[in-house]
Amino acid sequence: MALNEKNLIDGEHVVMELREHTKALVWPVVVLIAALVGAVAVVTLVPDGPGRWVGLGVLALVAVVWVFLPWLKWRTTSFSVTNQRIAMRSGLLTRVGRDIPLHRINDVSMEKGLVDRLFGCGTLVVADATEKRGMVLHDVPDVEDVHRQLQELLLQADDGSDDGEWPPREPRRRVR
Repeated sequence: MALNEKNLIDGEHVVMELREHTKALVWPVVVLIAALVGAVAVVTLVPDGPGRWVGLGVLALVAVVWVFLPWLKWRTTSFSVTNQRIAMRSGLLTRVGRDIPLHRINDVSMEKGLVDRLFGCGTLVVADATEKRGMVLHDVPDVEDVHRQLQELLLQADDGSDDGEWPPREPRRRVR
């Protein structure tokens, strides 16, 4: 979970909790299966001795680097959308996060390639009114629904002005 109750400000509530689609784990699973097949081949074909242990050690290293670490990255990365901001948190030892207040968001776009369409996910790109690069959320499950809900939240916060801006302390303008 990216945000818990102690991370929320007064009047803020979580609208969506997201994690990367399990599509992100397809290649690590393929590598794991290949490593297991390789381990069985090493145990059955290589005679007992240092060669067997070197082969198994290399396969274990492959499993750690290309299976365990991607799984750990997937497991520790999450996205949250509240009624006031969108937040991304990742990392195990060093926790890294980025929040974009909804009133700072200029553009929300989505991308769905062929493989994404098969898996039912996509990439969500959130551009904000700062010099920093926008937030790119890869492999978001049901990206079209997330995109729609985020657009609804943005429209609820819109003050109707021609600039689309609503700083927190500025009074709402009357819509004519």
